[in-house]
Amino acid sequence: MTGKERREQLLDIGRGLFAERGFDGTSVEEIAAKAGVSKPVVYEHFGGKEGLYAVVVDREMERLLASVTRALTDGVHYRDKLEQAALALLEYIEECSDGFRILVRDSHGAAGTGSFASLLSEIAHRVEHILGREFDHHGYDDKFAPMYAQMIVGMVAFTGQWWLEARKPKREEVAAHLVNLAWNGLSRLEPKPYLDPKRRRKEREKLEKRAEKAAAKAERRGRKSDDEAPEPGWAPQQAESPGPA
Repeated sequence: MTGKERREQLLDIGRGLFAERGFDGTSVEEIAAKAGVSKPVVYEHFGGKEGLYAVVVDREMERLLASVTRALTDGVHYRDKLEQAALALLEYIEECSDGFRILVRDSHGAAGTGSFASLLSEIAHRVEHILGREFDHHGYDDKFAPMYAQMIVGMVAFTGQWWLEARKPKREEVAAHLVNLAWNGLSRLEPKPYLDPKRRRKEREKLEKRAEKAAAKAERRGRKSDDEAPEPGWAPQQAESPGPA
């Protein structure tokens, strides 16, 4: 095994142990034993457990940040960007569960990059620019964009932590419902949110037609009631009371 291959082996083993037991619950002896090497080999490559952990955390943070950033830069519509970013996080959770478990433990001081909170702040900073442009486009005050970015990223991150264990429903459905809430708010939730813009547009058109039919029906009922109503000032004549016999 080459030095590069040994290094990758140690990183894979360390990643699994850190995810399962945390930094404090993992020892150099355990890492070396699982790799089939002596402790000095671990020190030779990473200088100790702290160095190995720092590399693991840095790699995971870079991987997740790159994935979310790529999603935010792809697509044209702002909703599409948010959907793809939410889906990117859920894909990372599903495919790199060990890495996400390490990150959400609020990374140990040995990690050079910092904590999960700092990673979320970086993602929120990138979302902030997207929201700022959207706010300007609609005439809203863009000074609130940073606050809304924190809200959206926090909502996605906490949902991701829940979904890490729940794993139901499917990630596409979770992402669709996340953005449904973020985009529409509770008062305008879509009954069946979809990630597919074409499918979503068809569903919206269907709902609009249904609403138009309901409005037309109500209008017809209103006209019918007006036609049947007595004219103003008209009142049914009452029969005269018979006089005294």
